[in-house]
Amino acid sequence: MKTKNNIPLDIKDITFLSKDDFRTKVSELLSENGARCIAYFAVRDEDSYSFFCGIANDFSHDIDVQAAKTGLSEDMDSLTPEYAHIHIFEREMHEQYGIRFRNHPWLKPLRYSFDRFDREQIPDNYPFFSIESDELHEVGVGPIHAGIIEPGPFRFICEGEKVLHLEIVLGYQHRGLESMMKGRPDLGKMLLSEAIAGDSTVAHSLAYVSTLEAVSGFVPGDRIQLERCIALELERIAVHIGDISALCMDVAYQLGQVSCEALRTIVINTFQTWCGSRFARGLVRPYGTNYPVNELICDMIRRNLHETLSRYRDIAGKILSLPSLLARFEDVGTVTGEQAILAGLTGLSARASGLGRDIRKSHPFLYYQQMENEVRVEKNGDILSRLKQRISEIEQSFALVNNFLNILEQMLERDSPLPECSPPLKPAQLCFSLTEGWRGEVCHSIISDSSGKISFYKIKDPSLHNWFGLALAMRNQDISDFPICNKSFNLSYCGFDL
Repeated sequence: MKTKNNIPLDIKDITFLSKDDFRTKVSELLSENGARCIAYFAVRDEDSYSFFCGIANDFSHDIDVQAAKTGLSEDMDSLTPEYAHIHIFEREMHEQYGIRFRNHPWLKPLRYSFDRFDREQIPDNYPFFSIESDELHEVGVGPIHAGIIEPGPFRFICEGEKVLHLEIVLGYQHRGLESMMKGRPDLGKMLLSEAIAGDSTVAHSLAYVSTLEAVSGFVPGDRIQLERCIALELERIAVHIGDISALCMDVAYQLGQVSCEALRTIVINTFQTWCGSRFARGLVRPYGTNYPVNELICDMIRRNLHETLSRYRDIAGKILSLPSLLARFEDVGTVTGEQAILAGLTGLSARASGLGRDIRKSHPFLYYQQMENEVRVEKNGDILSRLKQRISEIEQSFALVNNFLNILEQMLERDSPLPECSPPLKPAQLCFSLTEGWRGEVCHSIISDSSGKISFYKIKDPSLHNWFGLALAMRNQDISDFPICNKSFNLSYCGFDL
């Protein structure tokens, strides 16, 4: 069946194929230009597995949904040999349920979820890739790191100082977020959605809220749509500026570091004034908002953005004209467009390698549906391209927020969009909700049961695919380049370790 972003399907209308027909059909759809898998998961019943695969096409703007049903002891044929980005989904299902995928190159653990099928699998016995050679050596970093970051081991295989292979192992937190999202929607689940990845509070909470509103049949009005879009773009501006600061720090450009740190503070303090949280917690709520924008908030956002933009352009110009900094970033940590496609990279990581993947354009949501959306890309896929991509996207987000504010100010005389009573979820529905967070494509998938409760919930942060992009970026690089390569992606541990 075909659907679109935030358009639910009635499960009884979905045709469940045999596993052979399912594989054939999914393979055909993925071979189409602009197609990729956004979600692929299994739901276990008493005596069977139900498989659901959502395939988004960036050109047709559709999401094709294919489903299959198998017995608990049946194997599935792997799609990974043909479509490499599927390996993440198949490894996850194998880890969760013990499902075997024939011809998969290596069904190693993905994230060590707390409810994994084989409890004997722990990070300490992870099957790292290895090469037998007297001329190579391995370098282990982590799982405890020097900075205030989350745990995870990084294993480098090196020839001298050159990295031949990097393998990254996450899964130390065992949060069980997806299982806690089941049942009737309540405030606790809303708070959990904000904590999926703390630097993407708006992106993830918006995806969660969108699933609830879609499955309950609620359509938010233009005013609340605009407010949510403004929040999403402010989050993008804040984190991109913070990431530029981190890149400057790692190459000892202190002026760039402290200038961007100060500018990021202005942006997140905008959230503080708006909703009482610098990370926008509490701002996004289903069926309305507790913090409707008024004239004073509009003026404050404009004032802060004006100050930020003028100072940002000054420091961005200095960064892009500093030869020593550019030399450190250019042709370092390169991910080609072909590699980005194979790895399924999304968001900034994909666009910096020439792929025009942006949900605001390909599968628009909220007020993005009512406007033309430009996708900005860089071609070279190196650290410099990811830096330039951030600088370009910040400019774009400034323009978007200003445009949204102009439209919103015409609506301020209308009633405030306070939250309404929560309508019940429609029974037996499947829905995919996509938002374009600052890292890239956030996908939340929901299934409601016959009584209108959440029976299944699946979360995908863009880091799920993009961590592999970091591993690719390190091939044939000096190991001393790892800190700046890592900073140029700035991926989420907790967004991966659900």
